[in-house]
Amino acid sequence: MSTLPTTDTRQDMRLVPAALACWLAALSGLLFGWWTAVAVGLTSAALAGVVLWWARGRSRALGAAAALLVLGLVAAGPVASRIRDAEQDALRAASAQGLPATLRVVVAERPRPVRSAGYADQQAGARSVVLSADVRTASVDGQSVVSSGRVLLLAPVAEWAGMLPGREVRVAGLLMPPRGPDLTVAVLSVRGPPGEPGPAPWWQETAAGLRSGLHDLSQSLPDEPAGLLPGLVLGDTSALSPRIEQEFVTAGLAHLTAVSGGNLAVACGAVLLLLRVLRLGPRLSAVAAGLCLVGFLVLVGPEPSVLRAGVMAAVALLALALGRRGSALPALAFAVCVLVVADPAMATDFGFALSVFATAGLVLLAPRWAGVLVRRGVPPGFAEGLAVPLAAFVVTAPVLAGMAGTVSLVSVVTNILAAPVVAPATVLGVLATVTGPWWPGAGTFLVHLAGPEAEWLIFVARHGARAPGAVVAWPGGWAGALLAAGVLAVLVFAVRYRRIRVLLAILVVGALLVFVPVRVLAPAWPPRSWAMVECDVGQGDAVVLATSEPGRAVVVDTGPEPGPVDECLHRLSVDRIPLLILSHLHADHIGGLASVFDGRSVGGIAVGPGRAPDWAWRQVAAEASREGVPLVELSPGERVDLPGLALDVLGPRYVPSRSAGAQDGTTINNSSVVLRAETAAGRVLMTGDVELAAQADLLADVGDLKAEVLKVPHHGSRYSLPAFLAAVAPRTALISVGAGNTYGHPSKSTVDTLTALGALVTRTDVDGDTAVVPDPSGPAIARRGEPRGPPH
Repeated sequence: MSTLPTTDTRQDMRLVPAALACWLAALSGLLFGWWTAVAVGLTSAALAGVVLWWARGRSRALGAAAALLVLGLVAAGPVASRIRDAEQDALRAASAQGLPATLRVVVAERPRPVRSAGYADQQAGARSVVLSADVRTASVDGQSVVSSGRVLLLAPVAEWAGMLPGREVRVAGLLMPPRGPDLTVAVLSVRGPPGEPGPAPWWQETAAGLRSGLHDLSQSLPDEPAGLLPGLVLGDTSALSPRIEQEFVTAGLAHLTAVSGGNLAVACGAVLLLLRVLRLGPRLSAVAAGLCLVGFLVLVGPEPSVLRAGVMAAVALLALALGRRGSALPALAFAVCVLVVADPAMATDFGFALSVFATAGLVLLAPRWAGVLVRRGVPPGFAEGLAVPLAAFVVTAPVLAGMAGTVSLVSVVTNILAAPVVAPATVLGVLATVTGPWWPGAGTFLVHLAGPEAEWLIFVARHGARAPGAVVAWPGGWAGALLAAGVLAVLVFAVRYRRIRVLLAILVVGALLVFVPVRVLAPAWPPRSWAMVECDVGQGDAVVLATSEPGRAVVVDTGPEPGPVDECLHRLSVDRIPLLILSHLHADHIGGLASVFDGRSVGGIAVGPGRAPDWAWRQVAAEASREGVPLVELSPGERVDLPGLALDVLGPRYVPSRSAGAQDGTTINNSSVVLRAETAAGRVLMTGDVELAAQADLLADVGDLKAEVLKVPHHGSRYSLPAFLAAVAPRTALISVGAGNTYGHPSKSTVDTLTALGALVTRTDVDGDTAVVPDPSGPAIARRGEPRGPPH
């Protein structure tokens, strides 16, 4: 049965000008000051007054003008007043001075982990959580101040991870200025646990128990689907691996793991469909769907994005239940007005823009395009399956381009492939959530039914992310969004004309003929007889050393996150790893450990004598135990012989006592395992992140450090001794570094020193995966040329 109208697609536009005026007033007020909201609101009201005088007797124009007049006055009054109150709040002034404060607040949302870049899992990487709260009382530097603003709490994860919305707590810490244009008056850096916590509302306690129950039930699935299912159903990505998260972003499927109108429409639509089948009438159906909507909102939490989705889904369901398809656009415009007036900060929220544009695309474009396809002979169901993701892509691509600084070229295809399983997975997950607490067997059964759907989505995202040219770099921010909107508008307008369509088709075919062979077929990757590959894993290290047996290689370090190292090994067709060596235990060297085991046999994990940081050592040991792989320790003087490859352990020469307590980053770097590999392309010196002291130890104790290839220490940082680099005297120097990193890597002085020594310097942020290949004149370099972009 068709779900999109293909005959009458007319929409009532009268509320649209009012919604745009309200949105623009709030946006300008947040970006440029409260007085601009007044100016925009009064200008809109004045324009509405002119239209009212001119359009006497025209009922439709009068309705639009009246709505514009009312919303213009609201924007000039209450909206501007709230923005002004936030700008003039006493805590905002105090935050600029970094003063200590003690606040009594009511928590407004569930804590979100602040994941440090490169940590292998969220629990280890999240040192802090962030959550918003509404101020009840405030004391700054011992003096009581009046504030009723919204603050952002940056708090320790251990004491705050389980905090529920609605609890009133006392917090103390240092004030910091807010970032970004919104209604937040200050950020409070909290160091201790919540003080004097009040009770949480009973419905929040119940919802937390249901969410926890779904996590427990999902553990009966394999790890990846178990982490994805709560994200699909509840938007809870706390158990979602960073690898899958990145693959969903690259493949254009990230919206599936964020609670949106889609989740709500699926859950409530299922209830509505059931009641329609039972012939209970449109109004009773609407009431039941509304109760389902309220329950779902409580279950997933009262975050602004959830409330936004709830309001939009509510008006859309009401229009659908009452059988008034043409009212979808007025419902959307009304939702925009309600949300912006209730929370002006939504005006600058990219997520809000995504929701509005996606809904508008489904209302305005998808029915028309589906109708065109049906008239051209495409079956109705298939036509709608093509029209919906294409319309969603066209209208949301500008916003996504501005948010991420990239454009996904595979998102239309991946969304078409994903669409058939999203609704079943969501419905089954919701049913498992509500039945699990009182009937665990049924809950487990429902989770297992949803497992194949989750696995299919992972399959689609993984292969979509691996497609050549899946993501194209694009200017970020509002400028990039406007540029993308302009390009899409020109294309949509141009395809209306046959000659231009033919010209565009020729250009697309020509581009495919030029770029696909260049990026996929030639030059072939990996190059024949490669001896070593420095994988592009972003700001981290991962090196693959070939043996003389095809498919068998030694891996040194695994990069900052799962995914990139797995993709690199997949491209190299490596399926057997006799030894996986971790030079040291910093996150940018062990973060991808779990993904190395994906479809590969690993003989053992080798580490140096260092055991810091403690959380990282526990994680490595746990992963080795889970995979049934032995952990071995490498010491200076040892040698590992493999067919076509030999490894000599040169360092570390000094490691602090394991009872010495916490160790700083430099100490951990200097405990890196240093290896010299004898490969088919010559000697390769693998240096981990050794800094000045460890380099001096190697110079004093080893003496002969010469190697044809140098894996440059610590991503090319400035902490490299010129004497050490001269002692190695490399012909080729490989630097593994992430694009746009904030550390200043690689250092110009280090690169200049290597160049002066006659070395060819390569960088993964520029060259992508870099291979060392045997050559009669010495080691040769082959570059894959697809560098990994900066992290989001």
